[in-house]
Amino acid sequence: MTLQICTEKIRNKLGQDSSLNARLKFDCGDEGVIFVDAIVRPHVVDNQSRDADCTVSLSLDDLTALLAGELNPVNGFMSGKLKLAGDMSIAMRLQKVV
Repeated sequence: MTLQICTEKIRNKLGQDSSLNARLKFDCGDEGVIFVDAIVRPHVVDNQSRDADCTVSLSLDDLTALLAGELNPVNGFMSGKLKLAGDMSIAMRLQKVV
């Protein structure tokens, strides 16, 4: 999946009024970033790199697997495929959305 397709999938999964209530960034390294501002209504999901409450660093392939339900977030974190920086509770809330 491309970064743009992943961005659209995240936008669709979150909708316009999710319970995430935070700013989150998926950092896929050289492939780019997906920034989610789920504090504002409607939510902003784009590819601009901004400060976030929580940053999830992972490969684009692992993000694709996460969005497809093929990668469990906890297992991905424990195996080192996902790295978290910032407020870990936001990543826990994200599990319900993704």
